[in-house]
Amino acid sequence: MMTDTIAAIATAFSESGIGIIRISGENAFNIADKIFLRKKDFEEFCILEDKSDFKNKGFIKNAKAYTMHYGYILDGETVLDEVLVSVMRAPKSYTAEDVVEINCHGGIFILQKIMELVIRNGARVAEPGEFTKRAFLNGRMDLSEAEAVMDLIQSKNEFALQASIGQLKGSVSSIIKRLRSKIIYEIAFIESALDDPENYSTDGYGKKLFAVLEEVEGEVEDLIIHADDGRILKEGIQTVILGKPNAGKSSFLNELLGEEKAIVTDIAGTTRDALEENIKLGGINLHIIDTAGIRKTEDTVEKIGVEKARKYASEADLIVYIVDSSVNLDESDEEILEILKDKHFIVLLNKSDLNTAVTEKEVTNKLKDFSDYEIIKISALKHQGIDVFEEAVKKMFFNGTISFNNEVIITSMRHKEALLEAKESICMVKQSIDAGMSEDFYSIDLMNAYAALGRIIGEEVGDDLVNEIFEKFCMGK
Repeated sequence: MMTDTIAAIATAFSESGIGIIRISGENAFNIADKIFLRKKDFEEFCILEDKSDFKNKGFIKNAKAYTMHYGYILDGETVLDEVLVSVMRAPKSYTAEDVVEINCHGGIFILQKIMELVIRNGARVAEPGEFTKRAFLNGRMDLSEAEAVMDLIQSKNEFALQASIGQLKGSVSSIIKRLRSKIIYEIAFIESALDDPENYSTDGYGKKLFAVLEEVEGEVEDLIIHADDGRILKEGIQTVILGKPNAGKSSFLNELLGEEKAIVTDIAGTTRDALEENIKLGGINLHIIDTAGIRKTEDTVEKIGVEKARKYASEADLIVYIVDSSVNLDESDEEILEILKDKHFIVLLNKSDLNTAVTEKEVTNKLKDFSDYEIIKISALKHQGIDVFEEAVKKMFFNGTISFNNEVIITSMRHKEALLEAKESICMVKQSIDAGMSEDFYSIDLMNAYAALGRIIGEEVGDDLVNEIFEKFCMGK
């Protein structure tokens, strides 16, 4: 219920210097007044022999907005903590409701005690993301801006941070609202022309509408094209390491990590299951998976590991194919080459410090039908070639550089799906124009495009989708 007053611990639930309990809703000030006394009022309270005669002055309810007040949290006559209380009034608060934030000491026990006290005095525990959900439902922000809040919290690199800030400031909302305004103008014109043909002429309108839709479609297409790049930069490159047993896959992973996470032995088939790690490499995030060596085996457990390796590879943005350059290529390598088809991949000729059995030329000949790949000589044991690998990844995905400009980049799969639907509807209108169909046929598909774009900013979404989005938020936000 939006009329409920909600509360939650807004900071990380761990030992820290400061902890914040946020209260939002029409009863927030009354709850705060029941449990908080300013230092001045607390001193008056302390000297009373019969504390039941004390009259709480209800200071928070009458306090100025955007002020902070020093005092104490009391449970009856027991002081729980020395605090600062912030006061924010509707509609100019994060939730567009009355909001109180209790800034207390950050111990887990004291946070729990104060939270329990707040609940006893009339609040209920907020659901995950409910503060931001209320901000959305109260018109404080649209859905794309609300989603940016969680993206900001979960940012893992500079790009993700800048993209989230831009979206929170309305970069996505602005372009979507502009595109929708163009579409709704044409819908309104068509409806007016159908209702009042004497005053609204449709002569030559199809040609004019086609030009408008070309422009809109071009902008939608630009957003779609960059959506995968946005996802990769935000979430990291889904990277899978493939190779035969003992090619040096685990040694390479350890080299990237800078520590011995993966077990390395001379025994082939040591890696039986996938090992997943997140690595930051020169501003790039790699979600990297070390897999079991690809080979034919009768070992049941190893077979399962090989099948998992194939599955991970099929879903990867990048495959790192590690070749033991001291051993000749064989049927297992041929099997791996089949997996690499239609994928971005980098071939690492490992153990380049040993006698060479596999040359770069030989591998190049094997890859004559492939396009998007790099071949690099490395030695994981001697710490050689990692810097070249980093540059190869940048070149493959970002043309050699990672830039943070003012371009609007879609980072949400939900947004991309809505854009694809909008584009499809626009294409259908253009087909209707080419086919010489009457104007009333245009409106249906134009409305579908308008609605699809509206889902991005939350103007065409149902309660179920809204709930699903905010369930992914952390507590207290």
